[in-house]
Amino acid sequence: MPFLYNIDVGEYKEKKLLLGNSELKSLLYHNVFDYPLTASELVKWAAGSKVEVVIKDECVVEQKNGLCFLEGKEGVVYKRLLKKRVSARKIQIAKKAADMLSIVPTIKMVAITGSLAMENAADDSDIDLLIVTTNGALWTTRIIAYVFLKLFGTKIRKPKDKNQKDKLCMNIWLDEKALSWPLRDRNSYTAHEIAQIKTLISKNKTYEKFIYENRWIGEFWPNAVKRTKEPKNQRTKEPKKFFFLEKLAFKLQYLYMKKKITREVVGNHRAIFHPHDCGEVVLRQLTS
Repeated sequence: MPFLYNIDVGEYKEKKLLLGNSELKSLLYHNVFDYPLTASELVKWAAGSKVEVVIKDECVVEQKNGLCFLEGKEGVVYKRLLKKRVSARKIQIAKKAADMLSIVPTIKMVAITGSLAMENAADDSDIDLLIVTTNGALWTTRIIAYVFLKLFGTKIRKPKDKNQKDKLCMNIWLDEKALSWPLRDRNSYTAHEIAQIKTLISKNKTYEKFIYENRWIGEFWPNAVKRTKEPKNQRTKEPKKFFFLEKLAFKLQYLYMKKKITREVVGNHRAIFHPHDCGEVVLRQLTS
């Protein structure tokens, strides 16, 4: 069922146009994050068949400063413009950190994730990073990265740190063997989180490999990322020279964090530190 919205797009000058279900679902999804969309973003983030959003009543969409939002939500326009300025500062911090991390040969990709990737970060928020390493070198690389950044005076967020403003939070670590997201965690939220990442460093087409391994996101957000073919030389062997160091690095770090682990994912090829599942909250709001 189409819904009415009060905006002008391109050559159309009518006060009211028809909004398809996929665009409306997208608008409702982003409304959870107080994130209005431009007309082109309505196309980019058009919801696929697997995006579950309960549409309760007829929705009217308005426009201001080129941004589309639900009727009565005009305040989100100001919020987005303000957060874009805040995000610009944080992105510069992330770029400087990525430049330093690029020196580490076992780091293959550094990308901004979360709200900052959408330029929608709050002033007091941290800077979430996803880091991809060489196969079989994740935990060794993690130690090197932390030491390296500390030597250069980079602010890194510690667990339970109340003051997280502008601090790096390297909360997603993957090696080249674990680029594909697990089947149990594939939903509209994780698909969006993957599609929205802002790449800062990508060596040997690691980003293209990452997107190819997670091409399932197209079932949720079909227009969000450019479809890629399987990159050549995708498979990498685990370097034997790192075997002993990697085992030791994993053991030391695991023993340190063992008592603090709740729902974090800690394994040989994957480390994801998200103590709170924001995805569950978002999906619940969209489907209840």
